[in-house]
Order: sequence, then structure tokens, then C-alpha cells
Amino acid sequence: MSIDSTWLRCPNCFLDLSPVDDRTFGCETGHRFDRSKHGFLTLLPPKAPRTVGDDPGMLRARAGLLGSGAYTPISDALIEAVRSVSDSPQTRAAGESGSPLRVADLGCGTGHYSAELARALPELGFLLADRSPDAVRASLRALPAATGVVLDIWRPLPLRTDCVDVILNVFAPRNLDEFARVLRPGGTLLTVVPTERHLRELRRDGLMLDIPSGKSSGLTEQLSALGFATDSITAIEYPLQADATTRLLLADMGPSAHHAETLAQDATAGSTGAEATVPVTVSIELLRFTLAAGGDVWHA
Repeated sequence: MSIDSTWLRCPNCFLDLSPVDDRTFGCETGHRFDRSKHGFLTLLPPKAPRTVGDDPGMLRARAGLLGSGAYTPISDALIEAVRSVSDSPQTRAAGESGSPLRVADLGCGTGHYSAELARALPELGFLLADRSPDAVRASLRALPAATGVVLDIWRPLPLRTDCVDVILNVFAPRNLDEFARVLRPGGTLLTVVPTERHLRELRRDGLMLDIPSGKSSGLTEQLSALGFATDSITAIEYPLQADATTRLLLADMGPSAHHAETLAQDATAGSTGAEATVPVTVSIELLRFTLAAGGDVWHA
């Protein structure tokens, strides 16, 4: 595992980071950051909130669910979207000759979607970033060639301005002002948001929190104000045949995990309802945006 410092800036003073020695990266001001034994850098700003992001239990549930192929249609749609970006004449004209398309997975979780992209498009370069050190560690196991960073998505990102070609943001928090700053003009933002129908059967049973309607339209309005144009909105909806184990993984992989206790007890007890395989609705929208050149974006 290695660190490509051309992605990175200091979270304290915002100057570029570069290698100081084999394990240490620093800026001209003198701030220093050591690479962990697991291969990632922790680049948190001063007085960052003491949140840790997804815990190991949530990550195990997510890895189990994604490894089952339950969300393969989402992965496939992301692959096709990034392939179309990579093949576009605008992308080839904007990039340096021979340089890989740079994909920043912001809120990477287990790294599943980036790993799927790398298998389909091995020429891509990746940054894997999350607030959870456990998530970044898991992501680097899935994609060892990537640069891994622990960061706070809600604060100014420790990423250089205009250093990203594609932002990948899948079921993750969004710092739109910072996304606009780090994305190069003409770059692409791909974000996956659930609709109000997503996993509605589990929500009906009280196992997950409700999803408000209109998330895509609100996001589109916010991004338009930052200079993003909407390229496409792709709806993906299908029934997932889910047994008790799969339903438990779906509930456990997100912030509603504590609501899954009843389902877990039923599954352990072997109740008829828990044993049954039932259809659960997967319903998301994949939104693709392009950042216009010369947009009015504030740079920290």
C-alpha cells in the first residue's frame, strides 16, 4: 500500500502535503502526519468532532450484503457511468496524456463500489476516504493500490483543489461546497440516493428509519447553485428476494441498525415470519452531474 500525495493537502493550514520520509507526510509549515501500519493517513482538522463513522458491526453487515450480489445492479450502473466519463472526448482532452482518471470515493464504506470499478476499469486511480478508520482499512484490503485517508466529510477536505476527475458518493454524506472545490472543472459527481420506496418493507415493519421524499430534486437545486449541471438521473428499482439473514444485514448496515433487534431475535428463534423469503424493494436514483468550468466556487 502506498500514498499518492498529489491528492492531499494539510488539514491544518491547507498547504500541499508531500513525503518527508517512508512513513511521514508533511507541509511546508511543519505539520506532520504518519501513515498507519494499515497503510492510510489520518488527516483530521484541529478539534474535529470525536465521531468515528461506521462501526465494525455495520461494516461487517455491509460487506456481507454487498458480497452477496444484492446491489449488483447499482455497481453495474456506476461502472457504466464511469466508463462513459472515461471514454468521453471531453475527459480525454482535459486530462494529461497517459494519466489515469482520478476517482475519489468520498464516504467509501467497505470500498465495494470502488473495487468493482477497478475490476472493470483497471486504468483508474483511486482515493478512498471515510471518517471511520475501520472503513478505510477495509477499503484498502479491497483495493490495496488506492490512497486511503481518514477525514471529516463535514469540514474542509484535506484534498487539493481541482485534483479529482470523478467523485463517487454512494449512500454517504455530502459536503457539496467542498465537492465543487476538489473536482476539476468539467469533472463528474456520481451520487446514489435512496428513494422513499427503498427497503419500504423493512421500514413498514419498523426496522429502519423513513426516507423523506424529494431528495434528488433538493440535491439538484443545491448543486445547480454551485455550478453543477445535471447530466442524468437514472432510476434503479427491483425486488430483492430476502431471507431473514439478508433482511438483518440490510437493517444492520446503516444507522438504523439498532432497530433490527426484533428481527434478530425472531431469526434466532426460528419464527415462521423470520424464516420466510420475501421480496424487499431496492429503489435508488443514480445522479450524474458535471461541474461547469469557471463556476463561482469558494476555495478554502
